[in-house]
Amino acid sequence: MMKKLAAYLTLAFSLLTLSACAAPAAAAVPTPTPTPRRAEYHKISAADAKARMDSGDAVVVLDVRTKEEYDAGHIAGAVLLPNETIADTRPDLLPDLGAEILIYCRSGNRSAQAANKLVAMGYTNVYDFGGIIDWPYEVVTE
Repeated sequence: MMKKLAAYLTLAFSLLTLSACAAPAAAAVPTPTPTPRRAEYHKISAADAKARMDSGDAVVVLDVRTKEEYDAGHIAGAVLLPNETIADTRPDLLPDLGAEILIYCRSGNRSAQAANKLVAMGYTNVYDFGGIIDWPYEVVTE
């Protein structure tokens, strides 16, 4: 009986030892790779844009219409940079990639185009508030 018990114990010990060697290593949990966020501009209302302009913080108000449209009436303090002139190089009028830029046009189409172009160039704080046709506040002519 003792011989059988010793044989079983030896067999059990051998199986445990062999199975421990063959056990797969614990699977490493992969660290998720963050998906790069596509830079994008923010769409805001005319009221939000007006609040930012009135806040006293440094903001660039960018009119992307034509010179003729600008001359007919624009937001006080706005800088003219027609959408058609924005290409793939940073405009001299906008030297700071981190500046807060509030963009508008006539109806909102060109401002969205310009905002996308600026973001693609590396500007990081771009806000489109649409068209001057929806601007309920004062405009100036110069």
